[in-house]
Amino acid sequence: MTPFHADPDEAMFLHGYFPAILEGLRSTLLVSAVSLAIACVFGLIGAGAKLSASRAANIAADTYTTLIRGLPELVLLLLIFYGGQILINSLADKAGLGYLDINPFIAGTTTLGFIFGAYLTETFRGAILAIPRGQSEAGLAYGMSRGQVLRRIVLPQMVRHAIPGFTNNWLVMIKATALLSIIGLDDMVHRANLASAATREPFTFYAAIGGIYLAVTTVSILLLGWVERRFSLGVRKVEF
Repeated sequence: MTPFHADPDEAMFLHGYFPAILEGLRSTLLVSAVSLAIACVFGLIGAGAKLSASRAANIAADTYTTLIRGLPELVLLLLIFYGGQILINSLADKAGLGYLDINPFIAGTTTLGFIFGAYLTETFRGAILAIPRGQSEAGLAYGMSRGQVLRRIVLPQMVRHAIPGFTNNWLVMIKATALLSIIGLDDMVHRANLASAATREPFTFYAAIGGIYLAVTTVSILLLGWVERRFSLGVRKVEF
């Protein structure tokens, strides 16, 4: 862990803690990116299960999304973090490995990925359903395998339909990373807490990280807007 201290050369800005706050921002962005990758995996699996012909897969996916979407994120985070730690240590104890201390980064990214995978399940499911079924049938009729139909027809079009919902989930996920400071993750919020305790100026540091979060979400909106326009080339928008 990087030592947390004020930089005397930056004494005029955030009392010298600005470099430490930026180091915490790097952890926040890394946690967000890894959590998003995990959430996409859960989301694609969940969407596939919901759209499959298997009744058991439908029930499992429905149970997953209903439970996750019906509980507050903070409660879920604590339940999964502490519950997962108890489960892993129970299994480790039976295997004779002794007590295992779960890394906050691994626990946090896995937990956020699992939670937001439920939201992306519905996003991806709706995006796939928005594609006319006849296009997949035409691909199969031309001799494509189901994998080729998925890769060449379904996924490229699904991206365009999924981007609006995906953008919302990504923005909420970035903000939700702030919750991980309570399980010991050394992120931007955790460092702001330490800096505010040392200087007794909490408003200054929370306002600073609020501005940084706002900058990150603004850049995200611009980038994802560009992606949406790229995947919407040749598509005319409906005007009311």
